[in-house]
Amino acid sequence: MTLRTAFKNILGAGKRTWLIVFVLSFTMVIMVGFNGLIDGWVEESKIESVNWQMGDGQFWHPQYDRYDIFSLQDAHGKYPEELAPYVENKSITPILLTQATIYPQGRMQNVILNGIDMEQSVLEIPSSLLKNDDQTDIPVIIGERMANAADLKEGDRVMLRWRDKNGAFDAKEVIVAGIFTNKVPATDAGQIWLNIHDLYEMTGMSNEATYFVKSQECPLEQDAGEWIFRDLDYLLADINEMEQSANVESAIVFILLLSISLLAVFDTQTLSIFRRQKEIGTYIALGMTPKKVIGLFTLEGTCYSILAVFAGIIWGTPLLILFQKYGFSIPESTQDMGVVMGDAMYPAYHLSSITISILIIIVLSAIISYIPTRKIAKQNVVHALKGKVQ
Repeated sequence: MTLRTAFKNILGAGKRTWLIVFVLSFTMVIMVGFNGLIDGWVEESKIESVNWQMGDGQFWHPQYDRYDIFSLQDAHGKYPEELAPYVENKSITPILLTQATIYPQGRMQNVILNGIDMEQSVLEIPSSLLKNDDQTDIPVIIGERMANAADLKEGDRVMLRWRDKNGAFDAKEVIVAGIFTNKVPATDAGQIWLNIHDLYEMTGMSNEATYFVKSQECPLEQDAGEWIFRDLDYLLADINEMEQSANVESAIVFILLLSISLLAVFDTQTLSIFRRQKEIGTYIALGMTPKKVIGLFTLEGTCYSILAVFAGIIWGTPLLILFQKYGFSIPESTQDMGVVMGDAMYPAYHLSSITISILIIIVLSAIISYIPTRKIAKQNVVHALKGKVQ
């Protein structure tokens, strides 16, 4: 009966009720959509990073630092015995890095040479394109970002200069055998991929690597001699930190939206108690305890959020589905910021995230509705029946 009475009272308020319901439902849909966008970006970033760069973990040379380009000169060593069998069965692939310079159209551009086994299947790098039948030209593959930056196309030749293990410079023309598209800048921007055996001949670093990438078929998950094992928690730390930063920013936005929405509920409940003094007195005179009357008015405020949930489901569901289908377009300038990101961001909606958003709105609406109704407990029945405000 109390619930029926609460719904009857708020529906009787007319336009004011539907305005509050719309504001609350708008806040709920924005929360679900924005959280879905963050979750979708994080999931996609991790999947793309694992498939194209990190595999199921990596073994690093002790002097290798992925943030220090100058460490590459000394960050390479012979295959450790513990990893050699897995390199043979292709469940681990070695990567050898070294600095180099290219001269497209007479310009100079610094790059990183990535030597990779052309028969590997651990990463989605299309290393099979590096197959060289005529043995005259050294084939290389580059990402779309790199191709745009250097103004190179498939089949183009470009002069490449590098240093061998003794520090001596050498140069040779290489041919672009393929251009691939991916969303991981670390494997694209400023990166050139070539057959690791060609890089061995060029640098004299035979059977050496900077790091090893392992697949799920490889059971090793500990250091191999002096080579340091880096698991996915370590390798994906940057994405996890960005996720936490994005969650903080979204929390600030939600606090502002919720404050505006709940302020409307608070003002409505305060005005309602002020205007319904006689009704409150009648309830108490008929035998309702002050606590029950407080419960009735609190339930009325909570009903706003309940109606908002149903309204949000009705008009928000098709909107969120369209958002998931077409995504949020990303400007081209943003795609070159070093973040794993494609042409668009697509949200991923999780039941837990949606449930939390709904519960937050309902619980906060109940609390905000309860605060002004506490005054009813101190209400004088005679004064209330006369409509006098205490």
